Parts: sequence; C-alpha cells; structure tokens
Amino acid sequence: MRKQKILIIDDEPDIRDVLKITLECEGFEVIEAKDGVDGLEKVHKTSPDLVILDYKMPKMDGHEVCQILKKDILLRHMPIIMLTGKGEIQDKVKGINAGADDYMVKPFEPQELVARIKMITRRSIRDLDANPLSRLPGNVTIMNELEEAIKSNNDFAVCYLDLDKFKAFNDTYGFEHGDEVIRETARIILNVSHELGNPGDFVGHIGGDDFVLLTTLDKVEAVCYKIIDDFDKSAPKFYNRQDRERGYILAKDRLGNENLIPLISISIGIVTNEYRSISHVAQIGEIGAELKKLAKSKQKSNFVRDSRRENKDQT
Repeated sequence: MRKQKILIIDDEPDIRDVLKITLECEGFEVIEAKDGVDGLEKVHKTSPDLVILDYKMPKMDGHEVCQILKKDILLRHMPIIMLTGKGEIQDKVKGINAGADDYMVKPFEPQELVARIKMITRRSIRDLDANPLSRLPGNVTIMNELEEAIKSNNDFAVCYLDLDKFKAFNDTYGFEHGDEVIRETARIILNVSHELGNPGDFVGHIGGDDFVLLTTLDKVEAVCYKIIDDFDKSAPKFYNRQDRERGYILAKDRLGNENLIPLISISIGIVTNEYRSISHVAQIGEIGAELKKLAKSKQKSNFVRDSRRENKDQT
C-alpha cells in the first residue's frame, strides 16, 4: 500500500522540520515548500494527498494559494489544513472562506495535527469514493476496509448482496425507478446494520445493485435474516398494482421473447474466516461470487454462508 503524500508549505524551516519528522514517523511521505509560489509548483509536480499551508508567507500567502487550488477542478478535492497565528481570528475566517478544510493555531501539538490529518484524509477518501446514487463508500474504501479486516487477525464476516431480476425491472420500469430500488436497498442494509450489527460495522456500494456489508460472526445471520425480511416487504411497493398482485412482470429477453419474471429478490453470499484462512481481498471476492451464485440459484431472497472447512494454520 502506497504512502500518503503530505505537502508542507511554510516559510519557517523549524516548523517544516518538526512536521517532517513527526509525519514521517507516522508513515507519511513528506514534501516541503518554502513559500506559496514554491508550494503551487510542488502541488502540480508531486500530486499530494493533503496540504499543510501556513497563512502568512512571502510572495503569496496561504489565502491566495488556497483559492487557486480550490478553483482547479482536478485539485479542489485535495484537503488543506491552514496554520494561523495565535489569536488571528481574521486569518482563520479568511482561510476557511478560501476553502481550507481545517485549521490549527500556532504553536500546536504535533500529535493533534497528526490526528486531524488522519481524520481528514479518511473523510476525503470516502467522500471522493462515495457512490453518487447511494452516498455509500465505493470500491476504494471497500478494499481498504477488507484489507484492514484481514490484517486485524480477528474473525469477520463479509456479506456480498445482490438483487435478482433487477435488469428486467429496469428494462420494464425505467432507470429512474431502478435508482429508487437501489437507494431503498442501501437504506435497508444500512438501517439493519445500525439496528442489529456492531458500531464499527461497514456498508459499501460496489456499484449497480451490488453491496458489501462487513460485520462479525455472531451478528451476521441475524443481520441477513432482517435484511431479507425488510427487503421482501418493500419489494412489492416498487411495482404497479397489476404486477404486484400477479407477482411477476412480462419482460423480453435478448432474443425478444417474452418471459414471466418474478418480483425482485435479494441474494447474499457470506464469506467468513471462521473455518479457513483468508490472506487477501481477492480471495474474499472469489468466495463471495461463488456463494452469491449459489444463493441466486434458489430463486428467492436468501443467504448462503461459507461452511467449507480448511486448516486455518496452513500458509
């Protein structure tokens, strides 16, 4: 996993030295710039993940630098932490108005700055990665969460959730109604996770009608039963009265033949490290696809839990 890059733009060498030592000890790659002009050049050359920007500098102050960066469509997502002098309220206000994501007052505690950097970069990655339809975290965040679960060496359960007969629904009712189904599915998964899961559980949106839920072994089945129950209660509401009452729609296949398609259901494949050792994210994806395919073959909302036993001590 690559190191996150942080650009420090400050005209005080002592401040840069302290920040460089602190941040490198935390695993960040650090780039330095001695003023605003130098900072803008370094931004374009190095593409940092976050900028620490002093407000008062020669040549170009932090307010101007921040404004320029936030006007650039390719750079406006990059988080900026502004450093201001003690009691300089107007500097803070101008910095925030220019687009700074956070600020700290000098002198500051380096470890507090590190904590803020970690918080902002996590939030930035999630915001940038969020699915525009559901606003749930997307694939970058999903990969990171699964990697962290593997590294933790704790038992975990990963649910791969997928809607059945969704394409036929989309073709019949249109994409706007399809989007409503996706949003409602996201709400159901998230609400059930909050209700029956753990505070640290994670819900992500892979794309389309595919979702991921990361929880613990003791919670997973209750969560899945509840998701299925809530979804099956909501699914008929997506259809007009005629289709709802007869329990199917008429939809054409790729050859133009009309078929009777049942109402939308949800299939869940549950991957766990309970009986087998899991060492990489791709392994979770492969097992999940296999289990989800098995769940789909049952023609109704259901889940299939991984029960294949392997020696977890094997490498």
